[in-house]
Amino acid sequence: MRIDIITVQPGLLESPFSHSILKRAQAKGLLEIQVHNLRDYSTFKHNQVDDYQFGGGAGMVMMMEPVINAIELLQAKTTYDEVIYLTPDGATLNQSMANQLSLKGNLLLLCGHYKGIDERIREHFITMEISIGDYVLSGGELAAAVLVDAIGRLIPGVLNDETSALFDSFQDHLLAPPVYTRPEEFRGWKVPEVLLSGDHRKIEDWRHTQALERTQQRRPDLLK
Repeated sequence: MRIDIITVQPGLLESPFSHSILKRAQAKGLLEIQVHNLRDYSTFKHNQVDDYQFGGGAGMVMMMEPVINAIELLQAKTTYDEVIYLTPDGATLNQSMANQLSLKGNLLLLCGHYKGIDERIREHFITMEISIGDYVLSGGELAAAVLVDAIGRLIPGVLNDETSALFDSFQDHLLAPPVYTRPEEFRGWKVPEVLLSGDHRKIEDWRHTQALERTQQRRPDLLK
């Protein structure tokens, strides 16, 4: 999979993609991530990418020309399954969406900044709009990092144990059950006996029951 990201703050994306699972995914050749500085596509003085909004009001707006230049030049080299705009008013990212996007070949992400992008870009170039929650960030860079991480770890071969992702929270609309590791007892706190029984059927039944109870307590909305 190839993911291209257009941003006015490329430095914000250096660390998230240089460590842990995403670093290994790139090293294995399973995921290619390219970050593009929007200012490199500006033809204006001082590489300007924003301007005042028509009708007045506080905050600047990302201009059409640099953004469209970037999108069209990248599209000339790569065919993208989706052109995604990271914005607070997009569809809220969830596990099902991440699953679907992980099956795509190439994605182009546009990070919002300032007061957002000229609406005409959304109307004519964007195919999907995604939010990572009901709050506002300084820009879409951190949201892009979250999205890439959620997608990248699902690509076959990225995780050492590919079945691990199948049992993450939200995969079956339930939160994950409690997990334990050694020692079996610490300060009198013991691991549930069923997990030490070796009876895989009983263990799976216990985990499912625990997942249901935890979801009911913490996220009952998921059970609807």
